[in-house]
Amino acid sequence: MRNQPSVALLISTYNWPQALELVLASLTKQTKMPDEVIIADDGSGEDTEKIILSFQQKLNTTIKHVWHEDNGFRKSLILNKAVKVIRSDYIIEIDGDIILDPKFIQDHLNEARKGYFVQGSRAMIEEEAATQILKSKKTDFSFFSSGLYSRFNAIRIPFLTKIFLLDPSNPFHIKGCNLAFWKKDFIAVNGYFNGFEGWGGEDYEFGARLLHSGVKRKRLKMAALCFHIFHKINSRANTGPNDIIYRKTISEKSTYASVGYKES
Repeated sequence: MRNQPSVALLISTYNWPQALELVLASLTKQTKMPDEVIIADDGSGEDTEKIILSFQQKLNTTIKHVWHEDNGFRKSLILNKAVKVIRSDYIIEIDGDIILDPKFIQDHLNEARKGYFVQGSRAMIEEEAATQILKSKKTDFSFFSSGLYSRFNAIRIPFLTKIFLLDPSNPFHIKGCNLAFWKKDFIAVNGYFNGFEGWGGEDYEFGARLLHSGVKRKRLKMAALCFHIFHKINSRANTGPNDIIYRKTISEKSTYASVGYKES
């Protein structure tokens, strides 16, 4: 059997402890636990800290809470700070509103290969169902669960993942809500670019620099399932300037963030 790397689960969050509680509850059901769990907290209040502390004894792994003061949307910066405390070789990144299938960590490790990063997918929990599960604290979902759309992404047949091919140099639609990469590759491109302000673009731009540096992209379907809890759309007010940053990275084929991990 192929040796598997040490692995960290990196979870970004901001002031939604009810959702984070479900994410961590789903983590307790993993068939393979990560070696460490890192919470990248973009300035949440005490309720989030209480949730994290409540799971310190429930999870048979190390939890590290990396927090900075709330000074607007600074997801890139807190992710960079969080990666600095990671000791594992491989990082699986999710958002703090992503409920995990029990085989999520194991499926990702099965697909980990040097020279690649992995883009997974997600099924979406509809608004009414999301309201209900936040009350019931339900974390068990499958293709047959009610209240899902993007239902195809809730099918788990791991041996079929290889039929879903894409251009491994394609930079578009890289999302940090279900993303896995090697820490050394992250450091080599200087992590996320800290110049992003407001929602959007930091994951696309980071992925583009990985591709420009020679790391290939692998698409993961029918494995590493996860379920996104519905929430109202974040402000898109700064998508224009953020898109300019991304387009500049693409046009210049940049491989290194001028202000990123090293400067965090």
